[in-house]
Amino acid sequence: MSETQETSKHDVIIIGSGPAGYTAAIYLGRAGYRPLIIAGALTPGGQLVNTSEVENFPGFPEGILGPELMDRMREQAEKFGAVIEYDDVTSVDFSGDEKTLHTDSGTDYQAKAVIVATGSQHRKLGVPGEEEFAGRGVSYCATCDGFFFRNKPIVVVGGGDSAMEEADFLSRFGSSVTIVHRRGEFRASKIMVERAQQNPKIRFELNATVSAIHGDDQSGATEVELTDVTTGETRVIPANGVFVAIGQIPQTEFLGGAVETAADGTIKVDGASSRTSAPGVFAAGDNADAVYQQAITAAGMGCRAALDAQAYLIGE
Repeated sequence: MSETQETSKHDVIIIGSGPAGYTAAIYLGRAGYRPLIIAGALTPGGQLVNTSEVENFPGFPEGILGPELMDRMREQAEKFGAVIEYDDVTSVDFSGDEKTLHTDSGTDYQAKAVIVATGSQHRKLGVPGEEEFAGRGVSYCATCDGFFFRNKPIVVVGGGDSAMEEADFLSRFGSSVTIVHRRGEFRASKIMVERAQQNPKIRFELNATVSAIHGDDQSGATEVELTDVTTGETRVIPANGVFVAIGQIPQTEFLGGAVETAADGTIKVDGASSRTSAPGVFAAGDNADAVYQQAITAAGMGCRAALDAQAYLIGE
């Protein structure tokens, strides 16, 4: 279905194709709606398609590769009638009863209800080696990948609560954990900093930035290059695991203010529901969650959004 001459009309459209989007599609498909998923042109499946092995998603005691998990969710959504378009939504109009979505391909879509499940992107360092060793030492999720670095040196980059929490968690696995922060003081809360300081496995590199990540094809990442922000001097420290914890960027900019968002860009929802400030528009996943940001919580939010959307369509 690639209609470019006229507007494509639907009961419900899901923007995004990660665990939240696919779960919403499964529920809506089973309810008899034929949801359209606008999955994204380049990276359908969300962040899990860039994750190696997922060991904490229920139902897979032996673990499962991130791309395979997303493929299974997609197949299940299609089994129940979901239709997928690999396109990007570039702007929206949620002002009327019929919501309008404009896409990069030039197609316009209309729906009575919309679920925004575009997720978020990890804020990246933008240094040499980061992309090359992504999934082979460079990670953005301690709970996902910490186990793989048992008895190996680990570096955590960041100065907020999430960096402290990840360092504390990773100290269970790594031979050592080094927190690298570009300032001399942390943004993290006092209790989180003190907890990290009292952990004998954690050390600190302050007033320093990671300027490069080195490694090889066989071992993956092996060390990081640090640059002193005061003197400009560089040196390297060993690191088989490099965990980047400098924040998330919610994928909500394309909405152009059509729904109310928080200061960090996440979509505001009404209490425990998925309802946004625009009637008939619902949000699920990391784009509406600044706290947990896990595949399983995103899937649960997708379920809630589907049920909320179904209730809205029935009562319309």
